[in-house]
Amino acid sequence: MSVTKTRSLLVDVARRLFAQQGLEGTTMNDIAVASNRGRRTLYTYFKNKEEIYYAVIETEVERLSDKMDEVVSKDMDPEQKIILMIYTHLNMIKEAVTRNGNLRAEFFRNIWMVERVRKAYDHEELELFRRVLQEGCDKGRFVIENVSLMADIFHYCIKGMEVPFIYGRLANGLKLDASRPIIANWVRRLLGMGPAVY
Repeated sequence: MSVTKTRSLLVDVARRLFAQQGLEGTTMNDIAVASNRGRRTLYTYFKNKEEIYYAVIETEVERLSDKMDEVVSKDMDPEQKIILMIYTHLNMIKEAVTRNGNLRAEFFRNIWMVERVRKAYDHEELELFRRVLQEGCDKGRFVIENVSLMADIFHYCIKGMEVPFIYGRLANGLKLDASRPIIANWVRRLLGMGPAVY
């Protein structure tokens, strides 16, 4: 098995064990046994359990990054693209956290670890927002004084919505479909477009 495939297998096995048993309840030996690899192989790739946890988070962040790249490359109106980026980001984060079972608790308890891994991706996501906002300005759709600042505002607003979105506490009782016109109006106002007409 190639180096890349072996490392991917170890990360996937670790993710499943962390999801079932939690970070604290999983040992390096558990991962070695469940992956049918020896401890020596495991330690060749990872120094400790925390390093594997970082790798698990990185794979989740890469999935989010790939999906956001896919949204940005779509041939669609910049306004609709921004709204799709917001919902893609929130849905992918929620999916990652809920799919990982017990890892969900670790995500919130060790948010600083998650943020450390996400740092590089955050820069990429900011650039994606900046590109779409600039595209909207270039097409005469948006009126923005400072595109970089507006990208920061969108990015940090969305990050701030992650935890309430994951727990279903964002506008308590509001269904996802019902939130779209509200988010669309918020986006339009931020971008100098006025409220949407439905």
